[in-house]
Amino acid sequence: MSYEATTKQLRRDILTMVYNAQSGHPGGSLSCTDILYALYYEKMNIDPKNPNKEDRDRFILSKGHAAPALYAVLANKGYFPKEDLAGFRQMGSHLQGHPDKNKTPGVDMNTGSLGQGISIACGMAIAAKYKKETYQVYTLVGDGEIQEGMVWEAAMAAAHYKLDNFTVILDHNGLQIDGSNDEVMSIGDPVAKFAAFGFQTFKVNGHDVDAVLEALNAPFEPGKPKFICCETHKGQGVSFMTDQAGWHGKAPNTELYEQAMKELEA
Repeated sequence: MSYEATTKQLRRDILTMVYNAQSGHPGGSLSCTDILYALYYEKMNIDPKNPNKEDRDRFILSKGHAAPALYAVLANKGYFPKEDLAGFRQMGSHLQGHPDKNKTPGVDMNTGSLGQGISIACGMAIAAKYKKETYQVYTLVGDGEIQEGMVWEAAMAAAHYKLDNFTVILDHNGLQIDGSNDEVMSIGDPVAKFAAFGFQTFKVNGHDVDAVLEALNAPFEPGKPKFICCETHKGQGVSFMTDQAGWHGKAPNTELYEQAMKELEA
């Protein structure tokens, strides 16, 4: 399928999971869909038939509440049957509200406690350097998440250990669970902050896959980790969810679900 058709399908799967469960996080899942497409469909060295191959690139969803987006991508890539998506947030299912590496093929680390994912990803990149492995480590963080002190400890470590095999991507949609970033806790200029910590930095339209890929494919500056600020819209693709903080963690009713699915028709 084309990029447009694939990302519409991914967004339909995200909404269907959240609607069926009547719980979950649609807004931030929809905002990062194009970023995950760029990584899983165009960039990373992965093999859905061999999820644990030693030389695979690693991806850590540090903003673990956006699990519906990751599950949709993994299912559509063939890591597990698409029928499993119907079990999202159901008892006995391997697709819980946050990713679990012990249960779901393709998940490289359990995440959910904000700041934990980027810290673990940094450790993975250090391990790759120590073992002289060639795989890359990518992690996706959210706006509210980078208000956590642990994020900046990881950033400091990444620069100290010269992790030019490590890419931090920010899904910068300007909103979080309680409102806008500026209302809750201003994050200022994240590009300038990561640059001050010693990162090679980029700022792109996070819904333009070509722009995201250009930043992902840019050569690392020797000894510098990479930071990509992806400007996005929370709830991208669904008119009534777009740029609305209220859709951070709320499921649509039947009428709104049907409207959203109609907007996302191929």
